[in-house]
Amino acid sequence: MKLNGNTILITGGATGIGFALAQAFVKEGNNVIICGRREQKLKEAKSKLPEIHTRVCDLSKEKEREALYNWVKSNFKDLNILVNNAGIQRMIDFKKGISNLSVGENEIDINLKAPIHLSAYFIPDLLKQKESAIINVSSGLAFVPIAAMPVYCATKAAMHSFSVSIRHQLRDTSIKVFEVIPPTVDTELDKGARDERGQEDKGIPPSEVAKATLKALEKNEYEIEIGMAQYLRMEARNNPEQIFQRINQ
Repeated sequence: MKLNGNTILITGGATGIGFALAQAFVKEGNNVIICGRREQKLKEAKSKLPEIHTRVCDLSKEKEREALYNWVKSNFKDLNILVNNAGIQRMIDFKKGISNLSVGENEIDINLKAPIHLSAYFIPDLLKQKESAIINVSSGLAFVPIAAMPVYCATKAAMHSFSVSIRHQLRDTSIKVFEVIPPTVDTELDKGARDERGQEDKGIPPSEVAKATLKALEKNEYEIEIGMAQYLRMEARNNPEQIFQRINQ
């Protein structure tokens, strides 16, 4: 796909991978919109990257997802790329007992329901564009889960399956469906879980994910396995039990 002249919406675009992608896309000459639930983080992103447009949106709420779509449709009629990047990550120990049966709902709402709903909203509009794309950000943990984060890993496995399915459905249309599959990345998302697990490896910088993503997009590589994520996926096929035990030591 072409890397310039696009109008792009990035969810969770104020920090981490989302902001790195925003920087990379702006540098290539694209019109970039980012959304996030924290207004202060959006202001900070705007101060670093004045070219972007920002919108406060809590993607865990269906009404706010709909409002985001309506706002984008009214203000950016030429939008041709949707990047489903927003995500949250929680440590949940079912062995200790779960008193609140809604545990994990926010992860499901933001990591899975929001991308599905936004895709459903935007696909009719994307079909009208000469060249368009949906870029879903999943994780290497879609293939080998960390047991301490069961809901997060389940949502990422579902995102992989969703990406495969809609890519097939849209194969004869103007919409290309890409999946970015990063390893551990040095972001806010990963930091809390890393600290709780005592993990020393901070992961790769978000800029490295963005660089690898744009390089693959230009070549129309639909499944973009980055760094250790490629190894995890390969081992999940060849040595599933061994690799699961290894990363859950």
